[in-house]
Amino acid sequence: MFAPRADMQVRPYSSPFFIRKLIYKRMESDSYYMGLALEAAREGLAAGEVPVGAVLVDEAGEVLARAFNRPIGLHDPTAHAEIMVLRAGARLRGNYRLPGLSLYVTIEPCIMCLGAMLAARVRRVVFGAPDPKGGACVSLYRLAEDARLNHRLEVTGGVREAECRELVQEFFKVRR
Repeated sequence: MFAPRADMQVRPYSSPFFIRKLIYKRMESDSYYMGLALEAAREGLAAGEVPVGAVLVDEAGEVLARAFNRPIGLHDPTAHAEIMVLRAGARLRGNYRLPGLSLYVTIEPCIMCLGAMLAARVRRVVFGAPDPKGGACVSLYRLAEDARLNHRLEVTGGVREAECRELVQEFFKVRR
């Protein structure tokens, strides 16, 4: 076990400065990955799909998968962006379990998508705008923190919220 010498100065990692630095770094990286999810959502918009984008990121910060909603084009009601990146990540990892990974998505996940994330043992979900009509993280349900389930995942919401919300609102204004 490490024991500091008497002449060494040991700085604890729980200092307020260190904690602020970690939080800032996480917020900065969350914004970056949400930007990638927004790019994917814009691709979906160009393809005539509801503009929702998702990115799956590993522990080292490497993007494993990126996708947009495709239920219209694929004639598949399960082809949400989150499901698409989970499928790609599982193929890459050769395992249906994806522990330690983070999933970034522009809109709060629905029950189906959050259920898939829980089944895959994803560590963290980060979403942009809440979904008051179908959100399973904070808006309608709080499945990610339900103690009755055998896995929980960390939830961060509101990352680049205005951009995410405006993209979806723009899509539905044109459609109506």
